[in-house]
Amino acid sequence: MAPHVHGPTCDHSGDKPIGWWLKHVDGLIESSLDRVLAGEGIGRRHWQALNAIAGGADSAEAVDEALAPFRGTGPALRVVLDQLRSMHWTQEVEGRLTLTPTGSAARGRLIVAVRDSRARIAEGVDERDYRTTLAVLQRMARNLS
Repeated sequence: MAPHVHGPTCDHSGDKPIGWWLKHVDGLIESSLDRVLAGEGIGRRHWQALNAIAGGADSAEAVDEALAPFRGTGPALRVVLDQLRSMHWTQEVEGRLTLTPTGSAARGRLIVAVRDSRARIAEGVDERDYRTTLAVLQRMARNLS
């Protein structure tokens, strides 16, 4: 039997460990979301801040607390909040941070675009397989915690 020759059509995807696939898929998800957000001229940190404000975080401190799990993953929160204000997406009224009508409209467009992007991730995956995948990943996370 001839030895296996590696080349451009060689597929070793089945040989890759789960960690490789998790990082690969995570990178693809990140890139996809970045493209969606870039369409509105923002990044992930802005999106997170918009959602925190829409969810009731009404001060820089409250937004910072809501985004605590994401610290160190983007520009400083003060810069993000200043940019959102300069885009007229947020405002501070009587010491409370809120979305403006322009910001609410932009967030609404982004909700649709992000939802569509997330749906694309699962295209061709039946609901049962998707739920099983999530359950397996949750179990693995528990095993490692």
